[in-house]
Amino acid sequence: MRLNPLTHRDADACYDVFYRAVHGGTQAFYATEQQEAWAPKRAKAPDDWADKLTQGIAISARRWGKIVGFMTMGHDGHIDFAYVLPNEMGKGTALKLYTHCETEARKLGLEVIDTQASHLAKRFFEKHGWHVTARQMVIRNGVGIENFRMEKSL
Repeated sequence: MRLNPLTHRDADACYDVFYRAVHGGTQAFYATEQQEAWAPKRAKAPDDWADKLTQGIAISARRWGKIVGFMTMGHDGHIDFAYVLPNEMGKGTALKLYTHCETEARKLGLEVIDTQASHLAKRFFEKHGWHVTARQMVIRNGVGIENFRMEKSL
């Protein structure tokens, strides 16, 4: 597995990872209606995805040249996107992406990093020293989806 910076050309591949991660990895926590509101089926990434993905620290994990996971973090320490393919769970892919982001946050001199985590992501972040600051309901495409505000002091 290799880490590479995300580029605009990666938008469609990242949307595919996002879609597959939500629909194939969160069914124990979210109903089909919630998954579809969170990650609607599309032929290609939304028009604004390329710009969202390439701001701040934005990296992909690749195996055999294909993106199998990605993570983005703003220069303020907010992790926005953190997704890996379901078949990559447990293989260290998410950890490698996360470790890269935390290292970059430390280089920036940040004292705290934060995110809004799904039920599934919450478990991952808690294993790495994060704590929940709030439980919340976000609305995506008219559907409520529970997630957790989380942070970690560096």
